[in-house]
Amino acid sequence: MKTTRMSRRTILTSAGIGMTAAGLAACVDTSGTGGGGGTGGGGGTGDGIVLQNSIQDTAPKAALEQLVADYDGPVTMNSVATEQYRAQLTNYLRSSNPPDVYSWYAGSVSRAYASQGLLLDVAPLWNEGGACADFSPALRSLADNGDGTFSFVPTNYYWWSIFYKKSAFATWGITPPETWDDFIALCESLLAQGIIPLANGIGSTPWMASGWFDYLDLRLNGAQYHRELLAGEHAFTDPEVRTVMAEYARLIPFFDPDMASYSNQEATTPLVQDRAAMYLVGAFVTNNVPADMVEDLDFFSVPVIDSSIPTAEEAPTDGFFAASGSSDPEATLDFLSYLAAPEQQQRFIELSGSANLPTSPQVDTSAFSALTQKGIELLNSTEEITQFFNRDSSDALQTTADAALTRFLAQPEDVDAVLTEWQAAAEQVWSS
Repeated sequence: MKTTRMSRRTILTSAGIGMTAAGLAACVDTSGTGGGGGTGGGGGTGDGIVLQNSIQDTAPKAALEQLVADYDGPVTMNSVATEQYRAQLTNYLRSSNPPDVYSWYAGSVSRAYASQGLLLDVAPLWNEGGACADFSPALRSLADNGDGTFSFVPTNYYWWSIFYKKSAFATWGITPPETWDDFIALCESLLAQGIIPLANGIGSTPWMASGWFDYLDLRLNGAQYHRELLAGEHAFTDPEVRTVMAEYARLIPFFDPDMASYSNQEATTPLVQDRAAMYLVGAFVTNNVPADMVEDLDFFSVPVIDSSIPTAEEAPTDGFFAASGSSDPEATLDFLSYLAAPEQQQRFIELSGSANLPTSPQVDTSAFSALTQKGIELLNSTEEITQFFNRDSSDALQTTADAALTRFLAQPEDVDAVLTEWQAAAEQVWSS
């Protein structure tokens, strides 16, 4: 692998408007990862493809670096802290000389960028013979803009569930609950024993508070209502949402009292140390536990609350899109085809030690871990699949959720004011 120095233009593009190069030291790598040679320039410089990377977990980031290094062509990879990346993504895409390819996720966010003309049409990859041609209809719908163009290349996805350590459950003499009432009773029993029932990390990652909101809304009101709520077709002051918040309030005594001090990664520590019993989180949790502990992890789905509601699971889908301003669209599409190929998908999952699932049906999953196989079964058996709050709405609406839900978790008695202010903030987002 050849490591190349980022050009000044690339650094400034990474920074976005108004940031100095000195101010970037904490969030942007100062070297690009070059595959096949070339220097660290961006689109329009003749230096090859520039990949703007938001993946920060150590093993997946290293896996992507390896794929880039093995690519038969010049690629520079710039890694940016995820929250900074999120804040600057629009600036990257609107730049006069933008990076070519971006690691991000499917859903309404990518569609919004596509509707603004900021994303490259990747339809050739979805047409017959393309790298994504045999992906599932559900994945195709995530990338389809509805006008014959496609904006996204999904390469892996993962599930959310309640994760726990098998050894800890065995020590405590407990088993996964089968009903919601069983789940509440288990939490009460654990709390009485001095064990934190539920880990969480809403400090620097306040979006984690949306995980329980999403699942309670899915269990009480269903996936269709949930999507419509996030699209502005219902109000956060509706009785249906108040029911969700009432159920959420029941869980507050069971959460780690230090959750507002933890990130989602740091919240894994109490689980690892058997101080906390369970954690509603994505399968990316496997990247945050010691390697020799991954086989001890297991999970169960959030139990059904209302059996009349169709089952639903959150399965956020990750991948790549490209800037419409790329000066070499053909080379960009070639690189995206490489990333979407089954060989690269399988290598990424293996190198990262990830429990994520491949999007290509050509990937042989027979050697995948028992945990991953169970995740595949979960998603294959559910009636509905959603993404996550921000992916099913927008980053702007996610910000309103962060403020509302973290305040609610700290002051549940203010739920009426929380919902009223949340609705007002959401209306500003929907009307913008």
